Amino acid sequence: MSATSRYAIGIDLGTTNCALAYVDLAAESAPVQTLSVMQLAGPADPRPLPLLPSALFLQGPGDFPEGATALPWDEAPRYVMGQLAKTRGVEVPDRVVLSAKSWLCHSGVDRLSPILPLTAPDGVARLSPVAASLHYLQHLRQAWDHANPEAPFDEQMLLVTVPASFDAVARDLTLRAANEAGYRDPVLLEEPQAAFYAWLERHADWRDKVRAGDLILVADVGGGTTDFSLIAVTGNAGALELERVAVGEHILLGGDNMDLALTHSVLEGLTAAGHKIDAFQFHSLWQNCRNAKEKMLGSEAAAEISVTIPGRGSKLIGGSIKAKLRRENAERIVLDGFFPCVESTDVPAPVRRAAFSEIGLPYAAEPAVTRHLAKFLRMPAAGAGHAAARRGPSGVAAPTHILFNGGVFHSAPVRARILDTLNSWLAKDGFPAAIPLEGEDLMHAVARGAAYYGLARSGRAIRMRAGTSRTYYIGVQPSMPAVPGLKPSLKALTVAPFGMEEGTKQTLPGREFGLLIGEAADFRFFSSVSRKEDPHGELLDAVDSTLEELAPVEVTLPAEGVEAGVVPVKLETEITETGQLQLWCVARDGRRWKLEFNVRDVARR
Repeated sequence: MSATSRYAIGIDLGTTNCALAYVDLAAESAPVQTLSVMQLAGPADPRPLPLLPSALFLQGPGDFPEGATALPWDEAPRYVMGQLAKTRGVEVPDRVVLSAKSWLCHSGVDRLSPILPLTAPDGVARLSPVAASLHYLQHLRQAWDHANPEAPFDEQMLLVTVPASFDAVARDLTLRAANEAGYRDPVLLEEPQAAFYAWLERHADWRDKVRAGDLILVADVGGGTTDFSLIAVTGNAGALELERVAVGEHILLGGDNMDLALTHSVLEGLTAAGHKIDAFQFHSLWQNCRNAKEKMLGSEAAAEISVTIPGRGSKLIGGSIKAKLRRENAERIVLDGFFPCVESTDVPAPVRRAAFSEIGLPYAAEPAVTRHLAKFLRMPAAGAGHAAARRGPSGVAAPTHILFNGGVFHSAPVRARILDTLNSWLAKDGFPAAIPLEGEDLMHAVARGAAYYGLARSGRAIRMRAGTSRTYYIGVQPSMPAVPGLKPSLKALTVAPFGMEEGTKQTLPGREFGLLIGEAADFRFFSSVSRKEDPHGELLDAVDSTLEELAPVEVTLPAEGVEAGVVPVKLETEITETGQLQLWCVARDGRRWKLEFNVRDVARR
């Protein structure tokens, strides 16, 4: 980000679609706007479209006529992305990369290896999840520069969103992709927070819609993931403040699962009619059902949509196969299968997994979003510290409001089912019904909210508080002579005081500590829920029962061309917008080493 950035640019790197929004930081009162992204709507048909589908087509020499894939900034792009890639992927499904974002958070594969698409035929060069994400981000940068040559992308404040449930590795890989795509100093922001910032941006009178003591549930069901967050409305000296108080676990469950369920429902009818479908045709049918679902569950829902599967030759099937998908069947499959009415005690059951499985995404074993919601609202951290009056006798946190986000909630029946289920739980605990927060652009809310957060970072809009729920310490070995029979003691240095807000930094001035580099060393971290008054930089003489040790980290910090040993360093603490505590060790010559862990994982246990 340049010190003279004119715009804050919000990027939604979505599983199904990407979006870009921006706001003029120099204007006195400027609304957040969205950028229509230049892309190929068809061969030789570049045009700006509201969204960039997260699809990348691995084109071969004869796939398109010469010059048919040219873009204003590239006459012969290596890959086709966006709408044309999505369309061509229905016809040739084994050469289209989809759901790269879901693979980005899959710890069971090497996310830097070229593995996508899994079904690519021999001879087709695959891409890694990080590379696919890089290309989407790069395309958005190029589309911005084409539309705004007077305001270069790399001079703006850049904010990229990630699921709240992304682990540290997935966040780092997202940053890596952004940096390699030419993003300068990008800031990561959680998608549910961004969705709520979008609601704030649309509702200047938000203080008239919520009050102190309210608890807002953000339910985000996108193409690949389901995220839940809770935001508390608090009062401070008569003014309302907002604080994110709980984040759910990573749930790989979303529109992709629903597409597959619809595919199998159509497949059953085709099989009953005597048709045989091979793997290639199955993936084509899957992409057709994905497109059909988006039309059927949207605001202008069609009653019936035809899907066409390409033929595979006279020996297998003599031509293309046509089938129909009816809206009433689609809604039944989605509602009853993914959003059933359940009790608040009906949480996902543990599943015993087979020793062997196919390589693929680690989808949630339980398909019911409502059961995952019940589990989230029963988490000890759900509203902790704010929900004493908002947790019923059954133990369920009791939201007063709900904000929907994600393309799945374009469907009014889906929104109604979630709301009815939640309100049935609240009624049994004696609480009034939760109120939906209306009026959002579900497809652009995350990008819009990220741009609005740029205003908040500039001090021109309300900033949601998300302080640490504990005090954090790092172990420091005291300098003292060895004594026979006496175990060396350990001191504890306060590196993040209770309530330290995400998106802030603190530096410990003056004092230096010795850091071991070039050799394996144990870094011991501690936390405390009871010691809320220890200030940043406080050195406790001993680790006692008030401190809980976290998992130790064994790291060999690089010596960077000098001898291994102990170097004097000063310490800087930063808690990022995605809940990472980063402890920077800064040597006198400017060298820097980073230690990092997630302060939210502790709160979820």
